[in-house]
Amino acid sequence: MKLITLFISVLIANTAVAQKNVPLPHGMVFGEKPDTIALMPASKLEVFMGKKTRVTTAISGKVIKITKEKGGWFEIDAGNKRVIAAHFANTGVNLPRQLAGRTVIMSGIAAKQFIADDLQHMAGDTVNGKKQHKVNTGADRRISFEVKGLMIDK
Repeated sequence: MKLITLFISVLIANTAVAQKNVPLPHGMVFGEKPDTIALMPASKLEVFMGKKTRVTTAISGKVIKITKEKGGWFEIDAGNKRVIAAHFANTGVNLPRQLAGRTVIMSGIAAKQFIADDLQHMAGDTVNGKKQHKVNTGADRRISFEVKGLMIDK
């Protein structure tokens, strides 16, 4: 009977230790180590892109929330109530929920998302010829970021 009681107490103690919330350390890397040579804040990414639709860069920003742990889908605060939707190019990366609220440095490809209305010139549904090669990069468009590497900063 003492052996069973001892076994159960050891099992409970191991379960309690395994469920401790261990903070993520500064410098922890997910994916590749990001290149920080041309690092900029996430709030300045849209200004940096200008009229470009895609750009390779490194940004730093605060993680708002992890939308999907498997595959590494999350959202970054871009300032002025704007959000950058980010995901890993390598779908084998799993992000912990504790990453929410932390400042991270990430490198990858930023791209502006467009609606179907922007590409109607390909379908031949345009009224005039001037609209055919114009891309609508309005301020209400969302930016997505395909992450190659992420490192915890703060």
